[in-house]
Amino acid sequence: MNDGRRKGLFVAAVVVLAVLGIYLTTLGDGSGEVGTAGPVPGSTRTVTAPPVAVPSQVATTPSADFDVYSYLPLSRDQLGAAADLARRFTAAYGTYSYDDAVGRAERLKGFTTVEFGDDITRTVTSPAAVEHDTADQIVSKGTARLKSIRDMSANSVVVVVEGSAEITALSGAKNQVEDYAVTVVQVGADWRVYDLQLAGSGQDGDVTP
Repeated sequence: MNDGRRKGLFVAAVVVLAVLGIYLTTLGDGSGEVGTAGPVPGSTRTVTAPPVAVPSQVATTPSADFDVYSYLPLSRDQLGAAADLARRFTAAYGTYSYDDAVGRAERLKGFTTVEFGDDITRTVTSPAAVEHDTADQIVSKGTARLKSIRDMSANSVVVVVEGSAEITALSGAKNQVEDYAVTVVQVGADWRVYDLQLAGSGQDGDVTP
């Protein structure tokens, strides 16, 4: 083989090897970029998930058309009527005079169920109560304000009422303040006081008249 033919074969071999090298480096993803043919077998690839938005747990003010009373067993008007009755009854309970026990009982019965009215009458007109009030000539002026609602159902509300009584007596004037749990029940279309207890006694409200 002469020198010219040997040189031609050498050049042809170099060209073939160059083309083959370029082809091998681009094989796999067709992108034409070196080193992007894919992961090496046996290797792992970590994928980072996008952050998840966590909703806020802070309470927000509901819209103006949100009606909380639709979730309660009583309407706004019913609840207002029951609570106001408890307030007026407590004020009346703290208003009396030593010389009018029977009149006091009759006024209180205007707020109550029949059964509770009878209980109150026996209490305020008992000989012991009348003798005590008469001996000291007690005269009391009561007021009341609502403090909270302790419990409610479809026909019963237990209202905590602060009752204040300005008392004048032979033993001296004083102001007496007590928190009462007043149970109000629905009787027909009306509301009536069913029970009165000191709030600290744990009265939960008996809903069975």
